[in-house]
Amino acid sequence: MIVRRRVLESWHRLDVTVRDLPLGILLLVASAVPALHGNGTEVGGLPTRPVDALAGVAGVLQCLPLALRRRWPLVCLALVSCGFSLDQLRGYHLFAGTALPIALLSAGSYLERYRRATLVAGSVAFAVLSVALHRRGPGDPAVEFVTFYLVLGLTWGVGAWMRSARVAEAERRGRVAEDARTAERTRIARELHDVVTHHVTAMVVQSEAARYLTAAPDRLDQALTAVSDTGRRAITDLRHLLDLLNPDYGTGHGGEDRTPPVGRVLTLVEQTRLAGQPVEFTEEGTPPASTGSADLVAYRVVQEALTNALKYDHGGRTSVLVRHGEREITVEVGTDGSGSRAGSPGGSGRGLEGLRERVGVLGGDFSAGRGTGGGFLVRARIPAGGPV
Repeated sequence: MIVRRRVLESWHRLDVTVRDLPLGILLLVASAVPALHGNGTEVGGLPTRPVDALAGVAGVLQCLPLALRRRWPLVCLALVSCGFSLDQLRGYHLFAGTALPIALLSAGSYLERYRRATLVAGSVAFAVLSVALHRRGPGDPAVEFVTFYLVLGLTWGVGAWMRSARVAEAERRGRVAEDARTAERTRIARELHDVVTHHVTAMVVQSEAARYLTAAPDRLDQALTAVSDTGRRAITDLRHLLDLLNPDYGTGHGGEDRTPPVGRVLTLVEQTRLAGQPVEFTEEGTPPASTGSADLVAYRVVQEALTNALKYDHGGRTSVLVRHGEREITVEVGTDGSGSRAGSPGGSGRGLEGLRERVGVLGGDFSAGRGTGGGFLVRARIPAGGPV
């Protein structure tokens, strides 16, 4: 099986003219078989005559140009047509005449330019050939020439249909690729929003608090350390996101995990506490062996909710609950509304909408709204074990 696959791969790596040449050689060899002499295409009713040197020329002109049928289809059709005309006018009726519909089919399928001009020129050439054959032959009815012309036209039409189907498939693949690129850009934009908004919000709140700690050097040093730690974490997360734009991402970093596990929620909680937000964290159950994308989505839900807590309920009591089930992860983040919004950067609301879409893609439920006491409550149920 492996040998067969390698042979096929080597064959497809060859130039298209080399791959098309064997068909022409096969037809040429078949035309030289005595038993097949006179059994080729016959138009005009001329009696079959013995082969001679010109028969060899007619056979070569009809067969070997098939190697060009995809690379230069117009050249192929012109040469094969000349060979076919010589074959019919001399009355050889070679088996090589089979090459004409093949060349015509290929021209209809692969010819990009001069398609109408080719149809007109081909029709005129066939009309001239028909008149010449009618005069030299026994005077077959014109309907036979018309029928043969319609068969050739149908062959061209099949090739044109193949071309349009190929173009449509290429356009469909292009749309699929563009949709995939758009989805990837959207995903990276969401990741950037989540990472940058959370870390920058924490740094703004921490730096604002540091302005009032100049009389307490120890607490000021602690606040500035928290700001620098947050900045370093932001840089690390941004590097991970930028790695997604690198075609070789996943190598060169020692296999470091780029998906924040739910276990790192505690780091988010500690960072938020350093920013002056009292957070009560509870984690229940044991994470399943495989969570797919649910692990990352749960992390982002907590991250966005804590960011909003710093923005809109700074200093208010906040609770974080992460519950691991056999088939899902449940996240609840809420505040009591006792804090303030002073000194906090504003937001656009894109974060919660992005979370709603993320959870919805995995088939979960997401809600966010006002809680009791003027605070807010974010709930998410995220099915585990989905695609990564």
